[in-house]
Amino acid sequence: MDPIVDLFPQLVESLREGVYLVDRDRLITYWNSGAEAITGFSRDEVVGHHCFANILRHIDEAGTQLCFKGCPLQQSIRDGQKRQAAVYLHHKDGHRVLVNVQTVPIRDGQGAVIGGLEVFHVGGDRTTAEQLEALRQKALIDDLTGVANRRFAEIELNARIRETDRYDWRSGFIFVDVDHFKSVNDRFGHPVGDQVLKMVAATLSGAVRSHDMVARWGGEEFVALFSRLEGNEQLRMLAERLRMLVERSGLRDEARSVKVTISLGATMVRSDDSLESLVKRADDLMYRAKTGGRNRVELGSAD
Repeated sequence: MDPIVDLFPQLVESLREGVYLVDRDRLITYWNSGAEAITGFSRDEVVGHHCFANILRHIDEAGTQLCFKGCPLQQSIRDGQKRQAAVYLHHKDGHRVLVNVQTVPIRDGQGAVIGGLEVFHVGGDRTTAEQLEALRQKALIDDLTGVANRRFAEIELNARIRETDRYDWRSGFIFVDVDHFKSVNDRFGHPVGDQVLKMVAATLSGAVRSHDMVARWGGEEFVALFSRLEGNEQLRMLAERLRMLVERSGLRDEARSVKVTISLGATMVRSDDSLESLVKRADDLMYRAKTGGRNRVELGSAD
């Protein structure tokens, strides 16, 4: 036996990327330590189960359930072609994680497809991780959720206002509130409430681009700041993505399922804005979304 071949399982286990194998029916036969780290699901929890059996529940940015329609791994098994895609997997802790996946068909000695292999890694770049660590050292990270805190959000908002005034660069601001959060605390207790806040924060931060920002404003309130936008409709699309991803997330606490929704107020940053006027406008829009039925986006006028 080739010594390199003998070392293959050990090499795969050393990868930070997630790797798993399935047979033609998408029954999981192998799950490496990278997959455990990225998804939160241990090897024992997934091996021997079908990948579409309520485990990762991949969706695309439009919210399509890929396990039942458009699964890259299933398509590779069917037509024998390699594929790449960006999808949102459902972490064991409840939040959504953006991952880049590569799928490859597995063939037997006669060339027949007998299964498939998927390799995936978390979206984003190392520069973003380094920036977050630097912010953490400067006490600009929220202790509970791990996203930026209000202090850092205010610094960034003031910078975007100055850029809009000086360079006419277009940025968007979204004020987010978790719907019926008091009821979550009352029904499940504050420890579960904290887990819900972590889930929402992780879902929001995993859905934005590397040069955008999500911060915890306070309590169950979050903000998101987007730069380099084309206009109001792009801001609406981004806000709807955040709303959809939180709605499609959920915690599992023993036999209980804990799900929440969010209401969002979205507005473009204006050249004559102050920090106070921008936050108040987005906050007012968020409350309009609340009174309009919750789990919805209220978008400000384009001017």
